Amino acid sequence: MMTTQCIPGTGMEIVREVERGRFKYALFDFDGTVSLLREGWQQVMGPLMAEMICGGGTPTPEINQAVADYIDESTGINTILQMEHLVKMVREYGLVPEDKILDAHGYKKIYNDRLMERVKERIADLQSGVLKPVDVTVKGSLDFVKALHERGLQMYIFSGTDRDDVCNESGLVGAAQYFTEIWGALRTYAESNKEMIIKKIIADHKLHGSEVLVVGDGPVEIRLAHEHECVSIGVCSDEERGFGWNEEKRQRLTKAGADILIADFGEWTALMEYLFPKR
Repeated sequence: MMTTQCIPGTGMEIVREVERGRFKYALFDFDGTVSLLREGWQQVMGPLMAEMICGGGTPTPEINQAVADYIDESTGINTILQMEHLVKMVREYGLVPEDKILDAHGYKKIYNDRLMERVKERIADLQSGVLKPVDVTVKGSLDFVKALHERGLQMYIFSGTDRDDVCNESGLVGAAQYFTEIWGALRTYAESNKEMIIKKIIADHKLHGSEVLVVGDGPVEIRLAHEHECVSIGVCSDEERGFGWNEEKRQRLTKAGADILIADFGEWTALMEYLFPKR
C-alpha cells in the first residue's frame, strides 16, 4: 500500500508499507550504496560516450542530453551492457566510419582505463592511511552492513562492476568480511547479472519475497526487487559528500518502486528498528 510518509528523526521515507522482520537474505549493490571509491564514474562515462559518438568532434547539446539520460536510467547494470548501448548510439548518429567503431569490450577498456586513474589514486591514499574506510564509504553503511550480518542474515554483494574489482575494493573499504559471497560482472552479461542472482537466491533457498532485502542506489536493482516482491531500500546518496540527499536519485528510485528511501545510513539504528520491529 502506497503511503509515502517521513518518520521524524530517522532519515527515512516510507513509500509503501511492507512485511518486515522476516528477512533472511540481503543483497547489496556496492558502488554508491556502500563504496565511494568510484564516485564520479558518471563524469567519466558521459564525456567518453559523447566523444566516441562524435569521433572526437564536439558533441551537440542533443548528444550530451541523450548520453546523460541513458546513464541515469542504466545506473546499476553491468558496464558491458552500457558499452553495448554505446556501440548502438555510435552507429545511430553516423558520425564515425564503420571501420572505426569499436565493439563493446573495446569501449569498456577505454572507459575502465580512464576511470581507474582516479580510483587508483583513492586506493593509494586508503592504503597509505591518508584516507580511512569511513572517508570512502557512504555514511553509516559499514555499521548497517555489520548490524545485518550480526543479526544472522546471509549477505551478498551484487554489482555491475567487474567481479575482481568489487572483490578487491570491498576488502579495501572493510566491507568484504560481512558478505557470504560477492558477485560482480564477468566478461558477458549472461554469465552474471543482478536479475539472475535474485532469481537464483529465491529459487535455491525457496524464499518468499519478504525474506529478501535489496539495498541499492540504482533503479536497476530496485526495479528487480519490486518485480520479485522483495523489500527494497533505495539509497539516494550524494556520493560527492558521502551523506545527504541526492534529489535526482530520490526521483529515480521512487519511480523504480523503492519501498523505503534513505539518504545514507547515518540513522542505521532507527532503520534496523523499522526493519525488525519488536513483537
